[in-house]
Amino acid sequence: MYALIYDDHHLDQTQKKVISVHAGRDESDKALSKRQNELGKKVWECNTRIVWTDKAVAAGDVLLTTEFVTWRPGEDIPEGELNSDSD
Repeated sequence: MYALIYDDHHLDQTQKKVISVHAGRDESDKALSKRQNELGKKVWECNTRIVWTDKAVAAGDVLLTTEFVTWRPGEDIPEGELNSDSD
C-alpha cells in the first residue's frame, strides 16, 4: 500500500509518522497535492513524501525506515527520478 509519511529528512530519526494510506500511486499523488494546498507550501516544504510498504498501516501509525521504500517493487519509475540532480 502507498502511504504519505511525515519526513523531515533527519536521517537519525528512523520512525516516520503515517499521515494517510492509499491503494494506488495516483490516489496518493492527489492526497499529497491536497496537503500541499492546505498547508500553502511547495511539495518540498511540506515534509511529506509518498512511500510504498507491505506492512498494514493506518493514519497515525509509525513506520520504521526499514519498512518502506520510495517505489513499489516492479513499479515504473519516471525517467527524471532515476538520476540524481547533481553530477
